[in-house]
Amino acid sequence: MTITPTTAGADASPPVENDSVRDAERLPAHRLVARATGRYIGRIQPQYLADRPSAVSELARLRRGAGKRAHEVTDLWGVGGTEDLAELLAGRTDFIRAEDAEEAVFLASTLWALHQQSGRDQGMHERNQSLGGAVRTLIRAQGTAGEDEEDSPLRKRLVRVGTAESLGSVAVRLREIVLLLRGAKVPLDYARMASQLYRWQHRPDRAGVQREWGREFHLAAAFAGKKGRPTASGTDSEAIDRTLAADEEYGGYAAGE
Repeated sequence: MTITPTTAGADASPPVENDSVRDAERLPAHRLVARATGRYIGRIQPQYLADRPSAVSELARLRRGAGKRAHEVTDLWGVGGTEDLAELLAGRTDFIRAEDAEEAVFLASTLWALHQQSGRDQGMHERNQSLGGAVRTLIRAQGTAGEDEEDSPLRKRLVRVGTAESLGSVAVRLREIVLLLRGAKVPLDYARMASQLYRWQHRPDRAGVQREWGREFHLAAAFAGKKGRPTASGTDSEAIDRTLAADEEYGGYAAGE
């Protein structure tokens, strides 16, 4: 499946959307991917929590794609944030990895739908809850502490994600972790995950993403005794991704732009 960017007319979107598209022209690629994912989930998640039939039906469709590649599930073409991505890519003549972007948005969106399944009390997409931090939280929720955390089977699952050599393997291994997070109701930042998955697909950037996942896991231990979670940027911790500013990470998606 290939994204074909389209340009909406002036009457098709409210001013905030038009402003968002103009802002997107200046964003680096991985942040566009994060924004598209965050916009989509930020729009659908509240509807699902409110038990709206259309959102419930859409998540049921999305779950069928969890752990798969975008082209493998024809029923989901145009669903799961890919249309948000196409809108943000409109006019971006410099964007040359559209398929990688689509795979990242698709995988993050479908994993979120699997994570959110049957849960109405809280959203499973939560900003600043990193993959490594979520795994550490899950380990401690299971009663493992101290040095035993390093030998936890959950940590080994995270390592397996980091050592995967294909996107298909990453997808399957992330699906295994997400199912465990769902059982313990530990949320995850899926916009951030989409950004990392996009960068992971570019071989020169892969080692950096792998280091981020490991650093997230260890930072979560360092901040375990402090109030709140380590954030992706800001004063609470060393920035995981230094290109993300606290107020701009995903372009305000949390407000449902």
